[in-house]
Amino acid sequence: MDPTGTGPRACGGAAIEGVALERIAADLGTPCFVYSRAAIERKWREYDEALADIPHWICYAVKANSNLAIIDVLGRLGAGFDIVSGGELERVRAARAPAARVVFSGVGKRDDEMAAALEAGVGCFNVESVPELDRLAAIAAAAGKRAPVSLRVNPDIDARTHPYITTGLSENKFGIPAADVRGLYARAAAHPSLEVCGIDCHIGSQLAEIEPYLAALDRLLVLMDTLAGDGIRLAHLNLGGGLGIRYRNESPPPPAALAGAIAERLAGREIMLMLEPGRSIVGNAGVLLTRVEYLKHNGSKRFAVVDAAMNDLIRPALYDAWHDIVPVRPRDGVPEPYEIVGPVCESGDFLARARPLVLEPGDLLAVHSAGAYAFVMSSNYNTRPRAAEVMVDGDRYHVVRKRERVCELFAGESVLPADPVSG
Repeated sequence: MDPTGTGPRACGGAAIEGVALERIAADLGTPCFVYSRAAIERKWREYDEALADIPHWICYAVKANSNLAIIDVLGRLGAGFDIVSGGELERVRAARAPAARVVFSGVGKRDDEMAAALEAGVGCFNVESVPELDRLAAIAAAAGKRAPVSLRVNPDIDARTHPYITTGLSENKFGIPAADVRGLYARAAAHPSLEVCGIDCHIGSQLAEIEPYLAALDRLLVLMDTLAGDGIRLAHLNLGGGLGIRYRNESPPPPAALAGAIAERLAGREIMLMLEPGRSIVGNAGVLLTRVEYLKHNGSKRFAVVDAAMNDLIRPALYDAWHDIVPVRPRDGVPEPYEIVGPVCESGDFLARARPLVLEPGDLLAVHSAGAYAFVMSSNYNTRPRAAEVMVDGDRYHVVRKRERVCELFAGESVLPADPVSG
């Protein structure tokens, strides 16, 4: 199989690159996330090569998968990084990527996060509201620094994606209404502790079409021309991320098609383009390995109880998301429809519904398209240790996060002091 293919089976089947999935499961146990370095690098290069003719900066959205090894791999390629918290900034720095390649997004930046980002020297703050701009200006003034800023515009564009992951409509919490942007730029440009650098937007996640991006881009270009008339010339335009991947039957455009269409719109303009892809780089580069513990029947329902659960992969329970699930070593026989469920004490703990499979207890399953918004959204619900993470590199694999131990989950907790002895 091709470990760097584009479909949902890109990293599945018997092996990722040159390493058998059964070997990883035998060595490390399950559940376990496994990522392909080659697939991650190839996807990033698709963006980079498609934009070769214009100035650009591809900032990986760390929220998609924040493992240090993934940040490291992309940093070696020259990637920038889009972060949404002080914790993500610390991850980027721990992976030895320069803070100057970081853009700091997010609607709720705290004082300490802003101060730390200023001290680190991040490349730009994507500012999402008037009070955030005022707070950042005050923090920068107190530190004797100038904060580089870009205003995130809410273009009121329907990205036609899941309502939980659309971000560019006027009803969403993200960004500044387009009608307010011109005055706010004038205010920012006049402030001695702010340096106006660019303009940005982000309209949603798991987008399957190019048209919403281009509609948002057209609105930003009109705003840029208006600002230029006011004497405010911007160095960069950040169109965000959100390009989708194939989970089941989606047909999102390849990164090169999106990047090429954007580059055509920007031809002749002296502007640097920033993009913030996340899912489209890592989503199909990973699988979640899980083993069947029990098979049971409840009336007409057949359940395959596996050792992964909603605390490992919450997307099916949260979004009713679909992930392809296949046996690593398929069996002969007539498939039966199975509910793939975990051991967490919730009826919403499922990974898949009514999947036709031939299964026996002990079988190893691969949950596909688990490279993005999987481990990063995992939890310790039911006091379950989070899974190990592995990066495959050719014919070798590296443990890039050890499996948690139960004792680590409550190491910071304490019981109450002993009750006083009554007289």
